[in-house]
Amino acid sequence: MNITQTNKMQVEIWSDIMCPFCYIGKRNFEGAFSKFANAQNIEIIWKSFQLDPTLPEKEEFDHVQYLVERKGMPPNQVRAMLDQVTQTTKNAGLDYDLDHVVTVNSFNAHRVIQFAKTKGLGDEIEERFFKAYFTEGKDMADQNVLSALGQEIGLTEDDIKEALSNDEYAYKVTQDIQEAQSIGVRGVPFFVFDRKYAVSGAQPTEAFADALNKSFEEWVAKNPISPLIVSNGPTCSPDGHCE
Repeated sequence: MNITQTNKMQVEIWSDIMCPFCYIGKRNFEGAFSKFANAQNIEIIWKSFQLDPTLPEKEEFDHVQYLVERKGMPPNQVRAMLDQVTQTTKNAGLDYDLDHVVTVNSFNAHRVIQFAKTKGLGDEIEERFFKAYFTEGKDMADQNVLSALGQEIGLTEDDIKEALSNDEYAYKVTQDIQEAQSIGVRGVPFFVFDRKYAVSGAQPTEAFADALNKSFEEWVAKNPISPLIVSNGPTCSPDGHCE
């Protein structure tokens, strides 16, 4: 007999793969989630967000030049800021190489993320894309790069082509961004717990633990957990697999 939970509390995470604090936030959230006693009753949903939708698909400036232009800061101040970010990431167990970041538009990457979510691979693709962007210096607008990375986490070459050619996934990216605006998201990472509580930014693990515990306590009071008790026998799935 297996117990199947059909109703779960949602945690939605708005994020952009070119946001250095989004990767840190992911790690800090994971630290809390790994110790959360009711993790099996939580559904994590990754949401698309673009920090700079005006970026081209081909790199025009290196990362320092881009930040100098965008933030209006002198180069030495930008480099000091990047050094500080790199040190912060080490405290989260991450290894950034911001000198080799390829500053390009992230929209194509988000289209692949949206497709991966339909296969239950949202967390896997986010993790792989973050590492590719911040540690490996990959060009995350390049379709061949996206295809190779997607295949590493279980997607196929045809899956990537579908993600990048089907307007449905572009629409889902845009829909997430519009939804973020409607609920007041001004920056990422932004974590929303059961549409009642939010944690903005790469806060410490304790902040995520508090939000998880409080939101789940209130959610379960309104949604008593009554799982189905399933007696398993031979079955066939829609993909033709029978066992």
